[in-house]
Amino acid sequence: MRTPLIAGNWKMFKTVQEAVVFTKELRNVVKDITDVEIVVAPPFTALHAVAEAARNSTIGVSSQDLYWERDGAFTGEISPGMVREAGAEFAIVGHSERRRLFGETDAIVSRKTQAAIAAALTPIVCIGETLEERDRGETPAVLDRQIKDGLGEISSEQLGEIVLAYEPVWAIGTGRTATAAQAGEAHAHIRKRLRQWFGADAADRSHIIYGGSVKPDNIRELIAEEDVDGALVGGASLDVRGFTEIIARSRQAAV
Repeated sequence: MRTPLIAGNWKMFKTVQEAVVFTKELRNVVKDITDVEIVVAPPFTALHAVAEAARNSTIGVSSQDLYWERDGAFTGEISPGMVREAGAEFAIVGHSERRRLFGETDAIVSRKTQAAIAAALTPIVCIGETLEERDRGETPAVLDRQIKDGLGEISSEQLGEIVLAYEPVWAIGTGRTATAAQAGEAHAHIRKRLRQWFGADAADRSHIIYGGSVKPDNIRELIAEEDVDGALVGGASLDVRGFTEIIARSRQAAV
């Protein structure tokens, strides 16, 4: 059994002070939870402060992005080493907003994923189709392309250590959510391809989590699907009460 993983992506929300207050409150609430892996992804400005606030707790810390070079003339970018030094253990890669708003391609996702692994960071690699692609029946083909082109340079051993986040683009911040059956079908397809291309052991060890308007009232049904190993939570992760409710309900569903 894979331990459920619940990650909160705060996007461009929370000042350093707000992030620290949240983290301290969260660590008190979840201090006895050991059967769910909990991760928060603050903005870069709060990354170090949140990592310090979460030190020696059950909370992991992730960056929301990173660049693939170690250093250089890349104004505004943050290297994997900087992310690691700030205290992060994870790095979100290829979020749909990065792809849609900033033009990130599968080739860029591949480079960032490799760079994260090289820096001893666990990449949370996001994949998923647009509404137009789903309506045309292209979801499997889109997922296949994103897996092949985004993960094609990593080994089977490395795959077993990464997290894949299936996030249908049409469900990001829209209030729409894939049904449990839709999510389960997509996750089963992803797992099937991972087994085919990387081997059963790596595929079975790799977490595949769902992202897309996850809330307390839908997490239990989503995570009850066999191949759904947790969630990448957006807006609902900004409130301690709502986020801990998602964590609690994921525990119940996983039993």
